[in-house]
Amino acid sequence: MLNRVILMGRLVSDPELKTTSSGISVTSFRIAVDRSYVKAGTERQTDFFDIVCWRSTAEFVCRYFFKGSLIALEGQLQSRTYQAKDGSNRYVVEVVADNVSFTGERREGGGYSPGGYSQGGYSQGGYSQPYDAAPQRGYSAPAEPAAPSYSNGSAGDFEEMPLDDDLPF
Repeated sequence: MLNRVILMGRLVSDPELKTTSSGISVTSFRIAVDRSYVKAGTERQTDFFDIVCWRSTAEFVCRYFFKGSLIALEGQLQSRTYQAKDGSNRYVVEVVADNVSFTGERREGGGYSPGGYSQGGYSQGGYSQPYDAAPQRGYSAPAEPAAPSYSNGSAGDFEEMPLDDDLPF
């Protein structure tokens, strides 16, 4: 079975960090994702998705993202039912995100999303590491880190290929 979801969109509101009775951090928020196809003569459609993050991922989101921030995430689609206060049964489908990343976008007014930084480990396109200063409106962001250098090899590391039309693959 396969259950993976990858989304990129904008936060609809500021995420709020909550803690369960057992001390586990959690946040839930909604993102707006524009559809890629637009019919001629109509406006672009937008879908809204509910997202849940747990533990360090929840803390990361609440520390660095706010309403309007562009976010990229990967997770699993999950459904659950619960009983509302009025006694009615409710059915919810949400994405439980286990990997959250900045998109490399800089927002005017101080929101900072450094390219290549993500919630942990390596991200596509560059080295990732924790970022200490939380972005806030009016925050002046430090310079982005230098791009990784791949010039450590020498020309002897490469094999010269013959110039005929037969490719080795």
